[in-house]
Amino acid sequence: MFIFRSWMVAALGIVMSASVSTAQKAPERIFLNAEIFTADEARPSAEAFAVSEGRILAIGSRADILARRTPATEIVDLAGRRVLPGLIDAHSHAIFGGLAALAPNLEDAEITKDELKRRVRSWAAEERRDGNAPLVVFGVNSGTWDDPAALAALFDSGEWAARPLLLMGSDYHTAWANGAMLARAGIDRRYVLALPEARRHMVGAREDGEPNGILVDAGLDLVSVHLPKPDEKTLLEAGRIAVKTNNGYGITAWMDAAANAGPGEALFSRPPGSLGTGVLPAYRALAGANALTAHVAALLVASPQGDAADLDRLESVRRAFLGIPNLTLPGIKIFADGVLEYPAQSAALLGHYTNSGKQGEMLLERQVLRGLVDAADARGWLVHIHALGDRAVRESLDAFAAARGRRDSGVRHSITHLQLVDPGDYPRFAQLGVIAVMQLHWAQMDNYLTELVKPYIGETEFRGQYPARSLQRSGAVIAGASDWPISTANPWEAMHHAMTRSGPDGGLNEAERMDRTDMLLAYTRHAAQAIGLEREIGTLAEGKRADFIVVDRDVLAVDVEALQNTKVLETFFGGEKVYSAE
Repeated sequence: MFIFRSWMVAALGIVMSASVSTAQKAPERIFLNAEIFTADEARPSAEAFAVSEGRILAIGSRADILARRTPATEIVDLAGRRVLPGLIDAHSHAIFGGLAALAPNLEDAEITKDELKRRVRSWAAEERRDGNAPLVVFGVNSGTWDDPAALAALFDSGEWAARPLLLMGSDYHTAWANGAMLARAGIDRRYVLALPEARRHMVGAREDGEPNGILVDAGLDLVSVHLPKPDEKTLLEAGRIAVKTNNGYGITAWMDAAANAGPGEALFSRPPGSLGTGVLPAYRALAGANALTAHVAALLVASPQGDAADLDRLESVRRAFLGIPNLTLPGIKIFADGVLEYPAQSAALLGHYTNSGKQGEMLLERQVLRGLVDAADARGWLVHIHALGDRAVRESLDAFAAARGRRDSGVRHSITHLQLVDPGDYPRFAQLGVIAVMQLHWAQMDNYLTELVKPYIGETEFRGQYPARSLQRSGAVIAGASDWPISTANPWEAMHHAMTRSGPDGGLNEAERMDRTDMLLAYTRHAAQAIGLEREIGTLAEGKRADFIVVDRDVLAVDVEALQNTKVLETFFGGEKVYSAE
């Protein structure tokens, strides 16, 4: 079992010093008459707490906390409401969520091709920019790619003959581009036929090699770099939407899992040495406007062709954004593979897709993956790996094992998504101290699973998707995440799906259902560990930040169907109210 000796010593020192300093202060505010879920093992519940300078001075019984009252202390009566720590999203693309909200967006709706044509034409007519600028439509349901020839018939002639169009999939791993957009990116039959076999899957093509418009992972980068970059005003507006949306759901911290990527930049295939700042300027602008009312742990995407030297280049980006209030840059994100859904099928499997006999592709070679993980671990950087297929998960665990064999860094690394995990790898998460960051909103039967996954993998693999309970029983720490805007940022819906495993098309392996308290911990204490801020947030405890929420129902007692409709009444960040439902 991986033992966090250095972390425990440091944490103990911080807690002791915080206790000494807070004990000497008078409370600015006392919050009382509440049912408090603290997420703290030492004190799971409380009635009241005192706050000063944005931190919790003391927490406990009403009588004990009121004993600290001074004439200058403000008393806040919470009227018997349920209070929890501020929720934490351990994998989000919040600024992308804001940008998507400002742009044409289908919000993953399943619509007919005729309705798609109508909406796209309407958005095109509303565009005030140069008619030759690409029109990008976000939130397109991946089922739309079922007939690329039909899309070409709609958007490759007439008004679209010269107007570039990109339909961005809700998964942000797939898209469809019309002929004008492909031409702008230099993607034609010659380009497709020149691709090595291992990269052919990234550009969809007919049998004769002519591209059909479907783009997958690195193929999407080929057109993304030709999209206009948002200006600072737009980034700030998107940032404000991101903060408002998250605070409204009770989220006071998140991991931005690709902060150095953005529109107009490559994401899956960033060449070594090509550095962008992505959405990081949005966070700087928010902080400058005193509007970043959340802790953001921003990760930088490492190049799939990168090495230790590439981390030196990423360090130059980190240095440019250090010191921004409420922003940390704890490490890197690595894409190990793509997505499981047809037609992409770019998630790396131990088995095979039944329609093609292929196994999907790792986005970087084994030795490159191990080298990046080892070099980042040696620096004390957090490593967060995107892995959906069971082969990608195993390769990621192998890379962490190699690094653990070299040193005890004390860093809590993580793997995210985990759609398929081989049972033999379940116990390795606990053994290696690797956190399982899971988007359990996806653990429901919908058209993605029934139409785009089920026909193409074995029944055992299909039932085993998102094995949260199995991982937990094997000792893994489960952290909650949304991957917004790929799915909603609403954590209450995600908790519901994790606890019911149901959806519009039936249930998905009830044996993997999670318990209520486990899901609350997944979005508090465990998510704080995943983003490297467990010493500051994640529990309501003496010395920690006074980030907390007040909700409209007792989320520890209501039935699971009522849980998903939970409304946040108030969100506090550093003891100050930053959201109110009124």
